[in-house]
Amino acid sequence: MKKLLCTLLMMPFLLASQTNESPIIENVMLTVNPEKIMEFEAGIAAHNKKFHAEGPYGARVYSVVNGKNAGKYMLIMGPFTWSTIDSRPSGQDHTDDNNKNINKYLMPDVDVNYMKMHPELSNFSKDFEIDKVSVFMIDVKRFKQGDFIEKVVKKVAKVYKEKMPDQLYGVYSNEMNNMDGMDFGWVEFFEGSSWLGKEDKFAQYFEEVHGSGSFEKFIADVEATTDGDRTEIWQLRKDLSGSSATVKAIARQ
Repeated sequence: MKKLLCTLLMMPFLLASQTNESPIIENVMLTVNPEKIMEFEAGIAAHNKKFHAEGPYGARVYSVVNGKNAGKYMLIMGPFTWSTIDSRPSGQDHTDDNNKNINKYLMPDVDVNYMKMHPELSNFSKDFEIDKVSVFMIDVKRFKQGDFIEKVVKKVAKVYKEKMPDQLYGVYSNEMNNMDGMDFGWVEFFEGSSWLGKEDKFAQYFEEVHGSGSFEKFIADVEATTDGDRTEIWQLRKDLSGSSATVKAIARQ
C-alpha cells in the first residue's frame, strides 16, 4: 500500500457527497538532492503558499522520520474527487514555478499515489491540529481485498470505536493496482512522541469487543489476507505547507 496521509476539509467532502464519489487523497513522495535541501525547502514553501494555500488543492508537507524513506518528504493534497481533480492548479505559471523552484532539486524517484478514504471506517469526530502521524501500511494478498476489509479492517474499526473513541484516524485503500506491497493505510494522528510508548492493549480490547478467543481467529484472518506491513512516522512541516494544520471534524452517517 502506498504512502498515505489525511488532510480533511469541509468543502471537498461536500463535493464528494454531492457526486456520490469517494474522497481521494494525492500523496507525492519526494526525494531531494541532499546538497540542495535548503534551496528545495525555500522553493516548495513559496510555491505552496502561492498556489496551494487553501481548499482541496491546498498542500501539506511532511518529513518522514523512520524506515527506508527517512529523510524524504511527503506532499499531500485533498481530499477531492476524480471528477474535480482536473481543476487543480495547472497553468503555465504554476508549471514554470514548479520546475524552477522544486523539480530541479529532486532526485528521479518520485512516487505518486491516490488513496481512497473510507469515511464510514474512519474517525474525525473533532477538530484538531496536525502534528505527527503514524502511517500503518499493509500489503494485501491478491484477490483478498474484500476478505481483508470484512474480516480485519471492520473488526479493528469496531474495537477503536468502542474502546478508543477519542483516537483520531483515517482509513484508506490504494486506488491503483501496484506491486509495491502498499495497498491499504491506517493513519493515526498524535501530538507527543510519548503516544508511541503507550501500553498496547489491542488484543485485550479485541476480545472484550468480539468475544473470548476471537483474537486468535483475527490473527489467522490477518495472515490469510495480507503479506506484510510496516509503519512510518511523519512530522508535519508547517513552514513548507500551504494549508494550515487545522483539520475540521466532519459528521458522517
